[in-house]
Formats: sequence, C-alpha cells, structure tokens
Amino acid sequence: MEQTLKITNVLSDPTRYYIYQYITKRHKEVTVQEVAENFDIHPNVARLHLSKLEDVNMLISETKKTGKGGRPSRLYRLSDDVIQLHFPFRDYMLLSKVAMQTMISLGEVGREALYLTGKRFGSEVIEQEIAKRSIGEELNFNEKVSILKNAATLAGFYPEFEANGDQTKIFFQIFNCPFKEVAEDHMETVCNMHHEFLKGMFEALFDSVELIEKDNIISGCETCSYQALVTN
Repeated sequence: MEQTLKITNVLSDPTRYYIYQYITKRHKEVTVQEVAENFDIHPNVARLHLSKLEDVNMLISETKKTGKGGRPSRLYRLSDDVIQLHFPFRDYMLLSKVAMQTMISLGEVGREALYLTGKRFGSEVIEQEIAKRSIGEELNFNEKVSILKNAATLAGFYPEFEANGDQTKIFFQIFNCPFKEVAEDHMETVCNMHHEFLKGMFEALFDSVELIEKDNIISGCETCSYQALVTN
C-alpha cells in the first residue's frame, strides 16, 4: 500500500503523468532534452519529472556515450517492473497463476480449452472496436489495420503495425507483453495462448490469416514480432 501511495502521488502531477504516457509509447530510451522539447518545459524541470518517476521505479536510467563527443547522456526507459494500482488490494497476478496452473494440470484438454478461450477473447476485443463504428459499415483494409492497432493498444501491447502495398501482409510488433510474468513460469503454454489471442483478433476481420512469429520477448528479444498473411 505504501508503494501504491507513492506512485499515485507521483502521477498526480498532470505533466508527469503525460510524460510517463509518452515514454510508454516511444518503445525506446528518451533523454531529458527530448522530453523538455516535446513538453515545452525547461530541461531542469524535465529532469525533475523523470527523477520522480525513477524514484518509484516506474522508470530506470543509465548513462551512455552518444558517440558525438562531450558528456555522456542519461537515458530513461520503462522499468521492467509491472505497475499495478488497485483500491482495495486485488492480487490478480496470483489469480492468473492459479488459473494457469489449474489448466496445465488438466493436461492436453486443459491446454486446448485455454487456447480456445484465448482466441475467443481476441475476437471479442475486435468486436468491441467494430461496435464503436456505424452499424453495417463495410471496412476496407486500412480501417481493419486501424481497428487491430486500437484493440491491441487497449489490450496493453504497445503495438506498431505496418502493411505491404498489395494488402496481403501485415507486419506488427508488440513492445509489451501483458502476460510476461506468468509466461516466465509457463512460457510455451502462455505464448501459445497469446498466439491464439492474436489469431482471434485477425480472424474477426479477415477471411483467412496465417500468423508467423518472428521474435519473442520471453526468449530475450526486445519485442514480440509477427508477420500475418491475410486475405481481405
């Protein structure tokens, strides 16, 4: 509870909150000068905000040489620790571990049920995004990609999407895995479930999809990256 109070106090400042949101979407390290320029504040003020976020372990920093001479720069990035705020206290991480262990204990039947459920939830997040649009509206390829990005962002993936010119391939990266802490203990099962979750998202929009994983955060890569072969 003490740490929760510290975090909420730090985020109570609107500028500091938006700086944190900005960093979560950058997918890479930021400098004091970059933050100062983007928020039109003095570098000393930017440094203070970044230090406050680091004090509660929402950010971490290190000093690196830029290769341009002069003093090394201090670079800030998101902490690997998951920040969760619950009033009153809720231990959803424990619940997810209990649920995962229960499904695994059921053997192949439990795993298959987990994967089917993952796919269904993936489809549901897309349906929720589609429901925000006009009823009966026919979606073109670019609109479908936009829906995928919005849904993946709401799911906490911090995604980036890019499509090829002939609209048959979609390349996307996930910079945050919401299942990371559980996946570290049950990598194969959780990653397969996540794969089905993503497949459910694509199948809700496209006639057919083949989802190919390129990189995996749990395996030590910076992102989970995929190539989706789709039929519009």
